[in-house]
Amino acid sequence: MFGLSVFLGDELTIETKNYLQKMKDSGFEGVFSSLHIPEEDASQYVTRLKMLGQWTQELKMQLMIDISGDALKKIGFSFERPEEMLDIGITGLRMDYGITNQISAQVSHSMKVAFNASTITQEDVDELKECNADFNQMEAWHNYYPRPETGLEKKQFIRKNQWLKALGFKVMAFVPGNEKLRGPLFCQLPTLEKQRGAHPLASTIELLEECEVDDVYIGDPTIDDRTQVQFFYYIKKKTLLFSIIEEPETHFLSVIVGKHQNRWDPARDVIRSADARFKTVPTIEPQSTNDRVKGSVTVDNKLYGRYMGEIQVVKRSLFKDDKVNIVAHVIPEDIPLIDWCKEGQLFELQPIQDNERG
Repeated sequence: MFGLSVFLGDELTIETKNYLQKMKDSGFEGVFSSLHIPEEDASQYVTRLKMLGQWTQELKMQLMIDISGDALKKIGFSFERPEEMLDIGITGLRMDYGITNQISAQVSHSMKVAFNASTITQEDVDELKECNADFNQMEAWHNYYPRPETGLEKKQFIRKNQWLKALGFKVMAFVPGNEKLRGPLFCQLPTLEKQRGAHPLASTIELLEECEVDDVYIGDPTIDDRTQVQFFYYIKKKTLLFSIIEEPETHFLSVIVGKHQNRWDPARDVIRSADARFKTVPTIEPQSTNDRVKGSVTVDNKLYGRYMGEIQVVKRSLFKDDKVNIVAHVIPEDIPLIDWCKEGQLFELQPIQDNERG
């Protein structure tokens, strides 16, 4: 599952609702929020929580709330009456400090329960079993880390997730946003420290492909429009969307634009468009045969004989080749996605104007 975060300390506006709708259309199914409530703002949080719950119900999205026992009392709800939370659209609770395993086990028979993936122990699991918890309703959710240098280290993160998966838990982690960031630090909200400042989709793929993660949520309030489209392509079309800028004075952009698939026998140095050189193309004269850098999009010219028309995206710096034209370049923001274009991966190349960049 893919999800996003909505913070109840901020006013919920029509822009918030529209963003939820766009993310739903892009393939996102979950919403995360937190109820760490200042005493004087309790009533305001309740109003916003009910509004958010109404919106997620209308959109048929799941709503997971990070909650402590004290915060739940402040807003007038109780672990003894989970049906009241379900009625306003809350579908699950991420249990924070001050909540016993016995209470968590009890709630698991009514709604989804998530634990702190980094701190849950074997003793907790044993106690939950003794309390007859419904493990089909339980998940392990990692934190996000607002302060730079405090995010998790990848190897230890993977080891913990492997242990959790062996116990049957689904694992969730956060990736950073890239538009509106959450204060007061505005330094993004990733789970892994290495992903702070990274492309949200590239970070997502890394978690799914290498880190034993099942569900990924955007930690920060928003991602930009172009990244939303990239998530749509990835979730709905199983396609990586690369934005490209045309190389000056080239005349072969039309040859490379559109849909492609990386070959099932992937090359070390380049992404090879599987069917490109089997298409009928006009004679391609040598042009812009410069040094190739990561992200260069190339087409083989007539000097390559039967390879003329082959389209490649360069994965590592290569010397110039008089037989290879540089036609365009993947924009810097999308370079991290190149590493995730594995064997058989569908991808699409689309020109972009400077004013379209996020």
